[in-house]
Amino acid sequence: MDFIVHYLSFFVIQADGPDNTAKTFKHFQTLDQEEYADSELKSFLDGEFQRICKRRAERHPSTENAPTKIGRFIAEPGYELDSNPNYNLFQRLRTADSHEEFHGSADELVRLYMDAAAVRGGALIVVKATPNRHTDEPLLFILKCDFEPKIARIADEKQLISHVEMAISARNMKSIQYPFMPEEGMLEPWELKIHQASHARYFEDFLRFVSYEKAMPELMSEHMITMVHDYMDEKWQGQEGEEREQEAQRFEVWAASEKRELQESWSQEQVAAAAERLIVHQPNLSVAFKLDGISVKGPLSEFGQSVHFATYNGRYIALIEGDAFQFDRSVSPVELLQPPDLLEVLELVGRQRERGSECQPQPAGAEAADDDEPPF
Repeated sequence: MDFIVHYLSFFVIQADGPDNTAKTFKHFQTLDQEEYADSELKSFLDGEFQRICKRRAERHPSTENAPTKIGRFIAEPGYELDSNPNYNLFQRLRTADSHEEFHGSADELVRLYMDAAAVRGGALIVVKATPNRHTDEPLLFILKCDFEPKIARIADEKQLISHVEMAISARNMKSIQYPFMPEEGMLEPWELKIHQASHARYFEDFLRFVSYEKAMPELMSEHMITMVHDYMDEKWQGQEGEEREQEAQRFEVWAASEKRELQESWSQEQVAAAAERLIVHQPNLSVAFKLDGISVKGPLSEFGQSVHFATYNGRYIALIEGDAFQFDRSVSPVELLQPPDLLEVLELVGRQRERGSECQPQPAGAEAADDDEPPF
């Protein structure tokens, strides 16, 4: 994917003082197509444009802290894209056809960026470029490179090395690409792609009129809560009372807890139906749980198929079935086992449970009861 760079504006941000509160910026240069082709920036950036466009982004990422996200311009119902100030600024940059026009809009963008929280020093580069093999529509790239501390370079035979002030690199570069290109040549005018491999959400703070889809865990939790509400409505059929209120409160506490326990409220069929509804939204959804101190994780679609929950002799049982075991890490004696029949294992579990009950200490002053006499 080759790019024709039409305009590029290069700014340097200085952030000094405690917590980087004293922030200033300086415009170094705005380049046109010919000036960019002869500049050192060409070798520095040409490969980055392709990497940014090809970087994958999930519409519903697997975690809220995903470094790459798809954003969508916010518009009130009945209003078009041009009602969004972030979109309008991006469009002015994409349609600029002179040094002065591009520099003016880029300067406006940098001033907005300077108002974002936790902005740090570095180079901010605003680029208008066209991937000439796939579309005639230009793309807008906003790139942020942080300063690299303690950078040295080879100088000459006498000095050997010299310190480089304000050195930057493409490592951990933060970027915005607009429009988002889900496939080569396909542009989404309502969407952009951001990449920020950092806990500090500079670009999300900066683009105040852009929204992001919820992460998959949050989305699935909302679907699950909706199904619980549907279950409550169907169960109680409009009836109100203390019993319903207590059950609703119990579900609220369960949903809000980080470490949750088995609720023992739904049948196997109800759980399977709810899981199927969630899998429609996310086919590779997983389920993870701990039984005492043992962790298990697998596809939610396997629950009721090869993963089963049960109770036996007052204990929880998690049963996982399959055709073959596979081990990793160091070799263990478990790998040499000739597995017994399941019924034998259940008998063993029962005997261990009985022995555990017999070994429990009795209350002080209590004596063993005679088998032929009642204990009272």
